[in-house]
Amino acid sequence: MSFRILLAACAWCCVPVLQAHAEVRVLVGPTPIIGGEAKSAADITVVGERLAFSLGVDSVIPYGVPRGALIDLAAVTNGRIGRDRVVFADFIPNNWSAWPNTYQQVEVLERGPERAVVRSVRDWGKVTIETVYTLVAGADAIELRTTMHNTGGVALTGLLSGMSVWPKGGYLFAVPGLAGMEEGAMTGALADRFSGYDEDWSVTLHAPYADHIADGSRSLYAAHSLAPGETRSFEASLQVGASGDLAPVLAAEIERRHLPYGTVTGTVAASDGRAIDKPVVVVEKQGKPYAWCLGREGRYAMRLPTGDYVLYATAKNHSNSRSAAVHVVAGAEDVRNFHDVERPGEVRFRIVDSRAGGPKDARISIAQGNKPVVQFLGKKTFFTELSPRGRVDVPIAPGDYSFAISVGGGFLAEDVERRVRVSPGVAQTVNVAVTPLFAPPEQGWYCADLHHHADQAEAVTPPADLARSQLAAGLDLLFVSDHDSTVNHRALQAIADARGIAFIPSAELSPSWGHFNAYPLKLGAPLGLDTGKATIGEILAAARRLGAIAVQVNHPFIPYGYLTSVAAGVAPGGFDPGFDLLEINADDAADDPKVLSQLWKFWNEGARYYLTAGTDTHDVWNEVSGRVRVFVHLDGKPTAAGFARGLTAGNAYVSYGPLIFPRVPFGADYKVAPGVGFTLGFDLAAVAGVRSVQLIRGGAVAESRDYPSLPRSTEVDFTLQASEAGWAALIVADGAGHKAYTDPIWIDVVAHP
Repeated sequence: MSFRILLAACAWCCVPVLQAHAEVRVLVGPTPIIGGEAKSAADITVVGERLAFSLGVDSVIPYGVPRGALIDLAAVTNGRIGRDRVVFADFIPNNWSAWPNTYQQVEVLERGPERAVVRSVRDWGKVTIETVYTLVAGADAIELRTTMHNTGGVALTGLLSGMSVWPKGGYLFAVPGLAGMEEGAMTGALADRFSGYDEDWSVTLHAPYADHIADGSRSLYAAHSLAPGETRSFEASLQVGASGDLAPVLAAEIERRHLPYGTVTGTVAASDGRAIDKPVVVVEKQGKPYAWCLGREGRYAMRLPTGDYVLYATAKNHSNSRSAAVHVVAGAEDVRNFHDVERPGEVRFRIVDSRAGGPKDARISIAQGNKPVVQFLGKKTFFTELSPRGRVDVPIAPGDYSFAISVGGGFLAEDVERRVRVSPGVAQTVNVAVTPLFAPPEQGWYCADLHHHADQAEAVTPPADLARSQLAAGLDLLFVSDHDSTVNHRALQAIADARGIAFIPSAELSPSWGHFNAYPLKLGAPLGLDTGKATIGEILAAARRLGAIAVQVNHPFIPYGYLTSVAAGVAPGGFDPGFDLLEINADDAADDPKVLSQLWKFWNEGARYYLTAGTDTHDVWNEVSGRVRVFVHLDGKPTAAGFARGLTAGNAYVSYGPLIFPRVPFGADYKVAPGVGFTLGFDLAAVAGVRSVQLIRGGAVAESRDYPSLPRSTEVDFTLQASEAGWAALIVADGAGHKAYTDPIWIDVVAHP
């Protein structure tokens, strides 16, 4: 075995130490990475001293990504290969997927011991895409080089190309300077990297070519064109750490960009003088989070490029220290100590119904107060426990807070605000009484969020927390639709059984050209479907084979939505009428008019496709379950099958807030005599007050009513004339601007109704 000497980082700082290392090697077969997805005999794993990664040569790759992508990545510590930390990492030629292509080739060029090199080649239309993965012995990063070569005779313009890396679980530290930005030009970026991380791992994409972000920084692209015969190269690196420390990321950035740097060191202690065992020092640049360093036993050290920064210290559930301005000089060491970090306090929330007095499930979020930048140090959202109901004990950093307590997600009751001062080492109880305003189940209306992820693929919500979030939102049935996975079905069924409510087991079938939720599925049944190769007919057949009563087309008009792909001629199998529902998706609310327009067109043609709704929540602490939901009218206690049948029968409406109680059921065939007047009546309600209602006939507004006083409940009657067969539906808006959309009431004109 060969050895050499290299510079590495010690466990708690970025000070170089001398270290020996072993060679790099290439394995063929199922990956040794814990929790890895590369399970085929043909898959390739490269193992070094500090990281391991696998390429899917024959294994099914998530989201229909073509073979040859990186699907497993883990840190290696003291010879032990760790857990997989990515869903996939792949080069994307134009903003969503490397699909479609006709071939994929993966070849090992070098097997070690000094370095391993693997090449993946595929086509994308008339473009040949070649990605070379290189791991040098002792390195903590994979070097990535991709070339795009246009073999066609037509120039390709307006491309967004680059690496896309989807971490598995954990948290996301977006491109510094661009936090909160979902997509767009990297104007104002403080670096060309993003990190996925948790307390015990980090994965960082360094992308010096990038000038655009997408997917909240998970995709780093360059905007460009590609002339006939032109070749363009993209170089990047994928760095892996065995902790959430970003000091090594800064060190790699300094080395890669040849930046002058200095060192900042110091100690961190509480105000009582005791050292903080695991301090975190956060670095801000130009007033925005830039990086952080994890310390040990009250000490920290890190390199920073020359320039001006602001630093502060903190720790898990501890307060932030006072900030310190630091001017970093090349080659100099600056000592900054932080000795005023306050130890945690505790808030014990107890949530009850002000009328009935019983406990209520609730979502509690910090409206004002300390929200840690390093998210494993403390959450900003909490949920009451599954048992005992209505209570949760929260360790939290000292300080002044305003908490928003939500029961029913704004659909059933007003949110309640509580101001609390948290003191170090002190536990206090906060009692909150919430007054319910509406109870739709009393009139047979039950609601669910029919697009919701737990903790598979890139989602980060364990099943119990999914249940806590959905119950706090006032949803009447639990639901999960993980990407191409049913592994969480049994855990959620057990929770539902314990609570005495229904659970709808689903999965999001996720090819690159469209996503589909199918439900209810046989509990925990394996899907047996390769979404990278399946046609629409095969996807629908698999859904029915697995027991699905309803198949919904998710976000149908986004760039990779099914109806978008059908219109572009890239959906395998084209348009297949075998689905049931079109989704109103909270993440893509700008597409609501497109979804409604398409449904109205279907209804005008007599085709009975209906509405459904979901939030596409992946992270319940940073997204809100049930912020859009579907209400279904049921006779008797709700069941998964009954709910699905109600949807496919059109006995439903979708809402962001307003509640609707029709006197003629949605989805019903209402028979009237020709030329005779008839009335459609509705009871309306909304926590934010009812602002307006529009009656839709044939795809146009036939009549509207406005309510300037914003009543919380009101009645509305529309008197119509029966001239010809058709349909009628509603759009209702509340005082907050939130809307509800209904399925149609079918108007049948017959001589003797």
